[in-house]
Amino acid sequence: MAPVNIRTDRRGDVLVITLDRPDRLNAAPPAMFEEIAAALRERDGARAVLVQGAGRAFCSGADVAGGALSADDPGAATHRALTDSYNPTLAMIADLPVPVVSAVRGPAAGIGCSLALAADFCVAGDTAYFLQAFVNIGLVPDGGASWMLPRLIGRPRALRMMMLGERVPAATALDWGMIHAVVPDAELNDAAFALADRLAAGPTLALGAIRRQLHAAQDGDYAAAMAREADNQRAMRGTADAAEGGRAFLEKRQPAFRGS
Repeated sequence: MAPVNIRTDRRGDVLVITLDRPDRLNAAPPAMFEEIAAALRERDGARAVLVQGAGRAFCSGADVAGGALSADDPGAATHRALTDSYNPTLAMIADLPVPVVSAVRGPAAGIGCSLALAADFCVAGDTAYFLQAFVNIGLVPDGGASWMLPRLIGRPRALRMMMLGERVPAATALDWGMIHAVVPDAELNDAAFALADRLAAGPTLALGAIRRQLHAAQDGDYAAAMAREADNQRAMRGTADAAEGGRAFLEKRQPAFRGS
């Protein structure tokens, strides 16, 4: 069945996923994240993924105005939406073997903030802001934010976001090291796609291994990280891209990686 909450487009080797509820500032019902997961499963050889929002927002958070989150037992419904839809999609993004870029214009709030920062590179327009407003309605952050944010920006700044519930403008997010770049809104889509396209032209297997190494190292020790690097290095040495990279270095030219 065709998705109704997102649009997908293949541009060369980049899979572009657009959150497509602009009239709701791309507020995300559980079905939106299920559609994202389906698009990622069916990426058909895409070597990079770009996630963006239609209109003037990236994602204003979970859709609390309808669907599962307005059920008679909101606690159980929220738990079900997180465990069945939102969290599995975010975990899938973390485990993807290809790099992910997000392009953020306007709000990236709540689960939308988690989605934006789940990308390897978050490019923000100058109107972008990041928000963990749960405390303002008596709730707690979800979507892995309590794991992700301290690792990106440190505990004091994570507490500031989560306990004060204030907007973090794009310029501040860049200063904190939370995102990759800030560009004028008018240039956002092109800048984010150019980065995704650059990654798609890279050594895909090595990029996937780098993602896995970094993710595993978050909670592992130094020795385990070095052992994992050695194992991945041995595997990468046998790839066609590594052979091409070596030839290109010796021949003083740019490598033509094929993702194999």
